[in-house]
Amino acid sequence: MFFDIDGTLIPEVHGAKVPESTLKALELARKAGNLLYINTGRPYVNVDDDVRSLEFDGYVYGCGTMVECEGEQIWYNKLDKELCMKTVELIRSCNAVPMYERKDCVLFDFTMRRSPVIDRIRENFASQGKNIDHCTEDDDFSFDKFIVVFDEHTDLERLMRELDKDYYWIDRGPVFAEIVPKPCSKATGIEMVLDHYGMEKSQAYAIGDSLNDLPMFSAVSTSISMGNGDKLKPYADYVTDDISEDGIYNAMKKFGFF
Repeated sequence: MFFDIDGTLIPEVHGAKVPESTLKALELARKAGNLLYINTGRPYVNVDDDVRSLEFDGYVYGCGTMVECEGEQIWYNKLDKELCMKTVELIRSCNAVPMYERKDCVLFDFTMRRSPVIDRIRENFASQGKNIDHCTEDDDFSFDKFIVVFDEHTDLERLMRELDKDYYWIDRGPVFAEIVPKPCSKATGIEMVLDHYGMEKSQAYAIGDSLNDLPMFSAVSTSISMGNGDKLKPYADYVTDDISEDGIYNAMKKFGFF
């Protein structure tokens, strides 16, 4: 089974922890011999000890931009420097505010106007002791994926049109989107993991809560939406309970993981 993190394993509330029922479900499923994988939009650097301590068998990071199986990196999509810089200039010219993500850090564009969304993210990272000074002016600047914040001052039509040449646009709400380089996705990450083990699609399950989890659903036999995943529910084979109402435990029990 492939698990999203935010809103699936951990409630999207600052300081929230993995529910006790989820911890129990993971323990029982592992003892029963199942493979358990994280499939997240977060890059490697932002998957913290609260998740790593759960002893997953591997990770699909950054919406498929990096894949790790049992401690071995089997895939990393390194973007060309020229494409990275062209993208920076496009975002600047369209007056959007980005946060770039790489497996080892997050990077900001301090030449752009301030955004409350990006400011909150930086403050949260700073409170965790993470470096928030990496930026587009770094000599080694590059990224794996990014988020972009927009408003009425953004040339959104042009931004979406131009990004579509090289990236997937994932709607994450009224003011920001998650941008992933083609052909990477949470689905391609699953396919690589299944190939690694010589397993079939029919043996794979995925559970998530938001639209960036939708690509996972095409790569597995059974797709599960959390009860709190309102936008994802219409696309799921099964809708379990809310994250705070033992949603993961109930879904894993229903599908025979323990």
